[in-house]
Amino acid sequence: MQQLWAPWRIEYIRMEKMDECIFCKLPNGDDEKNLILYRGKHAFVIMNNYPYNPGHVMVAPYRHVGEIEDLSEEEWEDVHALTALMVRVIKRTMNPQGFNIGLNIGRVAGAGIEGHLHVHIVPRWNGDTNFMPVISDTKVIVQGIRENYKELKREIEKLISSSEQQ
Repeated sequence: MQQLWAPWRIEYIRMEKMDECIFCKLPNGDDEKNLILYRGKHAFVIMNNYPYNPGHVMVAPYRHVGEIEDLSEEEWEDVHALTALMVRVIKRTMNPQGFNIGLNIGRVAGAGIEGHLHVHIVPRWNGDTNFMPVISDTKVIVQGIRENYKELKREIEKLISSSEQQ
């Protein structure tokens, strides 16, 4: 029998689960602890605690809104700008060969949190889908989430500071 070790998962297993919306609650706490990478005026970037791949982040408006047509123009612009920023950051730090970027609106579409719209940004590499998910319902994540957080955060800070100096 093969064993797959994922020691960073124990933190999630032991933590108290929230009854309220994570996209409403987490921006009110500690950014590093809650994996918030960046805050815009109307939206923010947060790492997915259950990533499909390393570097899987989400962009969400601060306001609790579940339908894309209910976003204000300013919210939509901020969500779009932060999505583009994160694609740039992930390209520079992780060198992916592609991305899956999208919204799951409604439970039937796969939304894990229906009432609060959020954009998934998932970096992809050739061969990142292998036999593990198919045969053993297991996904291998090759980088710890805290290490990945620090790497992405450093690159965001570099990009933001260089754009402010121009």
